[in-house]
Amino acid sequence: MGSPLQDGAPIIERKIGYDGKSVEHHCRLLKAGVEDVVLFHKIEGAFTMTTNQSSLTIPEGSYTLAYYWKDRAYNVYIWRDHRGEYLGSYFNIVRNTNVNNEVVSFEDLIIDVLVFPDGIASVLDEEELPVSMEEFENGYVLEELQILVDSIESFLPKLISETRDHFPHDDLLRWLRDSTNRRKASEHKDEAYENKK
Repeated sequence: MGSPLQDGAPIIERKIGYDGKSVEHHCRLLKAGVEDVVLFHKIEGAFTMTTNQSSLTIPEGSYTLAYYWKDRAYNVYIWRDHRGEYLGSYFNIVRNTNVNNEVVSFEDLIIDVLVFPDGIASVLDEEELPVSMEEFENGYVLEELQILVDSIESFLPKLISETRDHFPHDDLLRWLRDSTNRRKASEHKDEAYENKK
């Protein structure tokens, strides 16, 4: 990876969709380990995810603690609100996770798993697959999904607990404030520009 990444350094998350289109988010590096990388990302706009049973809204001002592994077929977003309270988690089934000094990138394989605060998990986006789950990517996604679903109950609570210990909310407030201040400054500039017109 060249020179070692510094904690707190700006870094891009690049999600490469199954259709080849990329989506990028500006993040902060929290950890660059041998086995995993953890990024921080502030959520600028509220969004809601809906399953057959329920829905989960992630409000504006919340943030993501995102874990990536080079040797696993998934990554996970752990969401907290602006007070640091746990909101839920979201797994992407992926392949080809790559990390360098500027970018963490991965190829998204459509299927995701949403985990509600009570631990109930729901598989998402199966209707978006071009073929049946059994046929999709020669069964690779189905196989990896099953491994993930079977391990979530024991694996995720440990990860959430580790996240609380290693990345306390108070340590992340500076980036929540930085992002808010930048947005306010930008809105103020826009307003000043409009007034001059």
